[in-house]
Amino acid sequence: MYDHCVIGGGIVGLATAMRLLETYPGSSLLLLEKEDALGRHQTGHNSGVIHAGIYYPPGSLKAELCRKGAEATKAFCAENNIRFEVCGKLLVATSDLEMQRMDALYERSKQNTIEVHRINEGDLKEREPNIRGHGALFVPFTGIVSYAEVCRAMGRRIAALGGEIRLSTRVTGLRETVDTVDIATDGDSWHAKKLVACAGLQSDRLALLAGLAIEHRIVPFRGEYYRLPADKNRIVRHLIYPIPDPDLPFLGVHLTRMIDGSPTVGPNAVIGFAREGYPRLSVNLSDIADYARFPGFWKTVLAHRKSAMTELRNSLWKRCYLEECRKYCPSLTLSDLLPHEAGIRAQAVHRDGTLIHDFLFAQTDRMLHVCNAPSPAATSAIPIADMIVTRLFETSGRVGR
Repeated sequence: MYDHCVIGGGIVGLATAMRLLETYPGSSLLLLEKEDALGRHQTGHNSGVIHAGIYYPPGSLKAELCRKGAEATKAFCAENNIRFEVCGKLLVATSDLEMQRMDALYERSKQNTIEVHRINEGDLKEREPNIRGHGALFVPFTGIVSYAEVCRAMGRRIAALGGEIRLSTRVTGLRETVDTVDIATDGDSWHAKKLVACAGLQSDRLALLAGLAIEHRIVPFRGEYYRLPADKNRIVRHLIYPIPDPDLPFLGVHLTRMIDGSPTVGPNAVIGFAREGYPRLSVNLSDIADYARFPGFWKTVLAHRKSAMTELRNSLWKRCYLEECRKYCPSLTLSDLLPHEAGIRAQAVHRDGTLIHDFLFAQTDRMLHVCNAPSPAATSAIPIADMIVTRLFETSGRVGR
């Protein structure tokens, strides 16, 4: 019998386990992870950006958690001797329409109390000689880090606080009783007074396994990256992002300096044929059947069919992908786009076809399922954990945002 059980060894699950042990010292905690290492999926396949929160609607949960999370992530890294760098980010406008969108984004940033500076074309060229645009927004407090390293440090902290982490342990059954949650795996079973599921790409399946009535499903979106050759390591000083189209669900291809000094371009966003299949031709028929049977999937495909076709074209033809990059970095060539491992985003889709962009939880008396933790979940993991711990001890069962 444990006081707490956390399912999922990504950064949100680890931060939650850490916060539970810090909030309730001396309590017993079990963390279950089906992979043989921590942070193997979304956490370990992202761009490593510590976001400032410029994109999110003022007053939204994402905006609040991102601001708090950026500060908390940097503090955690400093306390644990994890290298991070505050390099800043430039959002580059490459057309008159994007200049208008840039102005709107600047006004939003002021409402979110985020420090942002307008950069004209001349200043942009001076800051970034290899980048072209009509203007840009400079977000100075955006940073980069290895979230895999953050996960390892959180794992050590959990162990130091008395928590138990079991890897290579897949949950096969969940049953809530009056007093406990019974947890079954392939080879063992446990009982916990409270349970938190932070299962990312498998979050809907765990919620259904627990008998919860949910109105969404996870649809995997592949984010395909390319890395640039070593002679391009100094091609930019900052992170370079496009001005996002407010009608599209994803930010677009950007140029990112990784914490090891190497630059990448990406990601795009194409529907994946496997939830956890990172190689290019990965196919899992069960994963495809799950979303193909869900009416919300077809509704969202219809609603976003134009952008879906563009993303598919860019995925199939490398030259088209290159053109997205050359809008703001015209010196890049096909030979510069070298293979790099893809990421897969767990996108929650409602039955009515709506893409769920904010956090989504399903809660009972003894369980809390994190059904959707969208970007910037890695940046926001520590304050998300604070919120989860508070909600966990609220006794009213519900599904909500």
